[in-house]
Formats: sequence, C-alpha cells, structure tokens
Amino acid sequence: MIFNFLLQANPVPAEPVVNEPVVANTAIESVNFFQLIMKGGVMVIPIFILFFLTVYIIVERYLYIKKQTKLDNSLINELKYQLNSGNIQSAAMICDKSNTAYGAVLRNGVNTIGRPINEIDLALEKSANIEMGLMEKKLGYLGIVAGIAPILGFIGTISGVIKIFYTISITENISIGNISGGLYEKMISSGLGLIVGVIAYAAYHFFNMMIDHFALNMQRQGLEFINVIQQPNTK
Repeated sequence: MIFNFLLQANPVPAEPVVNEPVVANTAIESVNFFQLIMKGGVMVIPIFILFFLTVYIIVERYLYIKKQTKLDNSLINELKYQLNSGNIQSAAMICDKSNTAYGAVLRNGVNTIGRPINEIDLALEKSANIEMGLMEKKLGYLGIVAGIAPILGFIGTISGVIKIFYTISITENISIGNISGGLYEKMISSGLGLIVGVIAYAAYHFFNMMIDHFALNMQRQGLEFINVIQQPNTK
C-alpha cells in the first residue's frame, strides 16, 4: 500500500511518443526495355532498320578496310630486291601475294615498268584512287543514315505531340500525367534517332580517317617504288 501511495504521489513520466515517418508503400514497376522502346511509336521501326543497316555496314567495312590497309613494311624491301635483280615477274608475284591494296597498286606500277616515269606515277595514282573508291563503297549509306535517323525520330515526336494535344482538345482533360506520359513516350523516338545518327556519323568519319591514312602511306610507298626504278638509270 505504501508503494502504491508513492507511485500516486510521484507518477512515472510517460515516454514521449515519437511520430515515426510514414513510408509510403510504393510498388516499383519493373519496366521492360523493349516494351519501353516500342512505346516510341511507329517511327521506331524504321529507326531500328537503319540501326541494323548501320551495324552491318560498320562491321563489313571495318573488316574490309582493315584487311586492305594492312601495312607490310617488308613488301617494298622485297620488291626492291627483286627489281634490282631484274626479276619483274617475281616482283609482280610478291605484290599479288600480299593481298592488300598496297600490293594491288604496286602491281600496276610493276606492269608499267619501262614506260616514262610520268606514266608510271600516273598509273600508281589511278590504282590508288580505285582502291580508295572500293574502300569508300557503302560509306555513303552511313552518311544518309546520319542525316535521316534523327529526322525520323523528330517526326515521331512531333506526330506524338500532335496526337496528345488533339486528344486534349477533344476530351478537354488537361492532366499533367497524361501530358508528361505521352511526351516521354514520344520522345523515345527522338532519342533513338539521335543515337543511331551519332553512331553512323562517327563511323563514317572514322572510316574516312582510315582511308586517308592509307592514301598517305601509299604515297610514301609509291615514291619509294619510283626511286627503286630510277636507281639503275643513275648508275
């Protein structure tokens, strides 16, 4: 009884109630990447076609140009040895065996041995231009894709925005959710178009750099070839 009396006289202070923050149970919706992309509209389909075309051209051109522009430093040395020895047929076989654009150009130079130097130099230049033309084959498609893909994406976005505002004018329901949802879906086509365009644009200039590098090396080897031919005349 005495203990109860003391408790009533000195009540134990109650612990302060802490209001814990209420965490909203928001369900995170897992978005499929392919489904998200397909929400971009009809223009996504031609953009995808341009993307696969770009990938094919990039792989095919890279393998071809890499093979044709493989620089063999021993080619001009072996060619010099055979020409100084008077073995023109052996020199032509060495060029054919290289199986590169350098060998094809020098092969035409070997075939013109005995003609004036101006004609030999012209033959080398024409052969180099032909090889560079073969390397530049299909690169025009990359330039077309780089220009068309962003435009297609922009058209898809504009058409989607027109549909959104047309729906608003009919239903008279201006909702931030409807507008933002429709916009993000339609802007997917613009994003895809820009990505494909950038890839095609970068690949186009990268391959042109490879071809320019070949042209510079070919000029050096062509000059060495002319010097080899002129050496016997200086003795």
